[in-house]
Amino acid sequence: MTERVLSGMQPSADSLHLGNYLGALVNWVKMQERYDAFFFIPDMHAITVHQDPAELRTRVRRTAAQYLAGGLDVERSTVFVQSHVPEHAQLGWIMTCLTGMGEAARMTQFKDKSAKQGADAAGVGLFTYPMLQAADILLYQPHGVPVGQDQKQHVELSRNLAQRFNHRYGETFRVPQPLIPEAGARIYDLQNPTAKMSKSAASPAGLLNLMDTDKQIAKKIKSAVTDDGAEIRFDQAEKPGVSNLLSIYSALTDRPVAEIVEEYQGRMYGHLKVELAEVVVAKLGPIRDRTEELLEDPAQLDALLATGAAKARAVAGETLAEVYDKVGFLPASGR
Repeated sequence: MTERVLSGMQPSADSLHLGNYLGALVNWVKMQERYDAFFFIPDMHAITVHQDPAELRTRVRRTAAQYLAGGLDVERSTVFVQSHVPEHAQLGWIMTCLTGMGEAARMTQFKDKSAKQGADAAGVGLFTYPMLQAADILLYQPHGVPVGQDQKQHVELSRNLAQRFNHRYGETFRVPQPLIPEAGARIYDLQNPTAKMSKSAASPAGLLNLMDTDKQIAKKIKSAVTDDGAEIRFDQAEKPGVSNLLSIYSALTDRPVAEIVEEYQGRMYGHLKVELAEVVVAKLGPIRDRTEELLEDPAQLDALLATGAAKARAVAGETLAEVYDKVGFLPASGR
């Protein structure tokens, strides 16, 4: 049996950024060659904070188009939207009932976001969404979940809930493993190179987006924060700005950082920035152009997502039926 993996990225912006691409999408494209791969757009998670409805629908399509333009193949991966598979919410309730209050309160993301918003302003969905995330995972019985180090806690909760359910009701769920890449560039904000590149960046100039124009990419890299001195070398502590540019260059060209540093000995920061901009444009430009082509035919894009949802429901439905039976729910008439 081919091992299965599952992952997703929230549609919380009009464009994925370079960190999303290098940290997740590139790995997903490789994984679809070796795994039974499920990749989804968690739009239900997105509404834990207020969303404009029309904007959310647009962003879901744009995220889906970027998944495909970035290399996911619907013939080899199951690509779908979370809300198109109602089994996610149904299993999410059962996971919520299995989770202790203290256990939920310790989830890092809830603590961070509620601290920013204020506990009274944070919605209950923000508190319970890790249980929905556990349902997202366990529905598909995956062997592994590709995540960054900062998401490992959510996979650990899924493992704990799977083991708890299995102990209470009998063997039902596969206990998934977090698949954290052993190596890979950590991409930092261009304006604040000590902070990870993120959609919540203080300035849009710090983000390299997949949907940026060539001119926007060049301008952002030209204005990227560098460091004191003129030497081009990799030193995350002393020269975080230049080190970030070197990491991006290395990740997009598959060249060792040391080799790139050697090439730029005796040259200026400006030379590195100009040539890095050319590298980024060459890699991201075709993805942006393909995304725009896909978005020109939303009906076709929606049809591809509907096909993915049907494939996902075929798997999710089997898991949910077993869970419902084991917890003692009365079968619906005709089932």
